[in-house]
Amino acid sequence: MRPLAEFPLEARRDLRTVLCDIDDTLTTAGRLTASAYAAMERLQQAGLRVIPITGRPAGWCDHIARMWPVDGVVGENGAFYFRYDHGARRMERRFMDDAPTRNRHRERLKRIAAEIIEAVAGAAIAADQHYRETDLAIDYCEDVERLPRDAVERVVALMERHGLTAKVSSIHVNGWFGNYDKLTMTRVMMHECFAQDPDAARATCAFVGDSPNDAPMFAYFPHAVGVANIREFAGQLAHEPGYVTVAASGAGFCELVDCLLAAR
Repeated sequence: MRPLAEFPLEARRDLRTVLCDIDDTLTTAGRLTASAYAAMERLQQAGLRVIPITGRPAGWCDHIARMWPVDGVVGENGAFYFRYDHGARRMERRFMDDAPTRNRHRERLKRIAAEIIEAVAGAAIAADQHYRETDLAIDYCEDVERLPRDAVERVVALMERHGLTAKVSSIHVNGWFGNYDKLTMTRVMMHECFAQDPDAARATCAFVGDSPNDAPMFAYFPHAVGVANIREFAGQLAHEPGYVTVAASGAGFCELVDCLLAAR
């Protein structure tokens, strides 16, 4: 990972879209700071598209799409995108799976969740689980004492034994039925909402994240950035970002925004 200062000026000038993880990328110690929120607004005011790409649940993403200075949101690690049309006052919701399939999966996920909580001491069902449509989130450090790495790996193994796709974020282990991920739905959204060929447009996009579930995005986007706390996952990333900020979490996001806007 190269220092953010090496991000080429011409590439920064050509950017049209900023894609960003939320937890520990936009947020700091579980809080969205005023400076990070304002940084998203500054990007929009400069004419850049802003799209959070998160593992957070549908209930939260409805609020984010409506209330934040964003152009849409991909949630639950790629299960859907939401986009709010402020002129028409209409929310567009696009899921990877239809409603009957999601209902069937939720019943199975409840049983898997109970097994994991019984098998892995200290793990808990994430507090935001009630707002989820498609996946199971197991908390390993947000509202519980941080679990050791082998316990997190045990959660992943139990999910995979039941046929789930399992991904580790900075706070949760998320599991779902299906082969999609953050990148899959990001590509769908770029095509359906913005009439862009993702392969052709990716050079005009930057992505910023901080954890292993961001690896597909790091691999796909040539202008991928990690905030400094990504170093906590050294050795656990299938793909690393090209650049890394000096500052961690939300301050690192603000550092990236300052870098991008200085080029314009």
